Amino acid sequence: MTNVESKLNTQSESHESTEDSTFVSLGLVNPKTPVNVAGIMRACGCYGVNQVFYTGNRYDFAVKAETQYEVDKKQAAKTIPLKGVESLLEQVPEGSKIICVDLVVGATPLPEFTHPEQGFYIFGPEDGSIPQQLIDAADDVVYVPTKGCMNLAASVNVLLYDRLAKSTVHQTDDQLIQKSRDTNNRTRVKHWLKKS
Repeated sequence: MTNVESKLNTQSESHESTEDSTFVSLGLVNPKTPVNVAGIMRACGCYGVNQVFYTGNRYDFAVKAETQYEVDKKQAAKTIPLKGVESLLEQVPEGSKIICVDLVVGATPLPEFTHPEQGFYIFGPEDGSIPQQLIDAADDVVYVPTKGCMNLAASVNVLLYDRLAKSTVHQTDDQLIQKSRDTNNRTRVKHWLKKS
């Protein structure tokens, strides 16, 4: 086991939001803006993603060149590995299915898709598409059936929410709400509004 694999295994084992045996990784093809990547990292923290990889150098250049407003308020990037790599295919964890998410002719609509337990989800850049080589290597290719294309971070959020909504293992109670909401949020539903 390499040092990187050992570190990823340790971090994924200690990641609180992963409540079951699933392992979820994201691959970003040459992302362009730090704001999108920060939004993706925040989503990863919310939905229990274990690791994120990206290719290309545009993101690294943009982080150094531009001051961006803070999107990842929960600081998920401090607990979830975000790593620049040469090849996304070399990062696929053993046992994971490769799922490309993009507007690709012949793809499966996301509402009809069944997520694998172990998934490596690949997303294209903000201003382009996933390369054909990655599409050809995928176990599945899915798309969100919207009118027009969504923002990269929005696409990741929708995919991860769909995965959560279709899962049989997730917490759904007031404790989760209290733990997850902003510190300024103290609202509650009046008891008479709840249907019995």
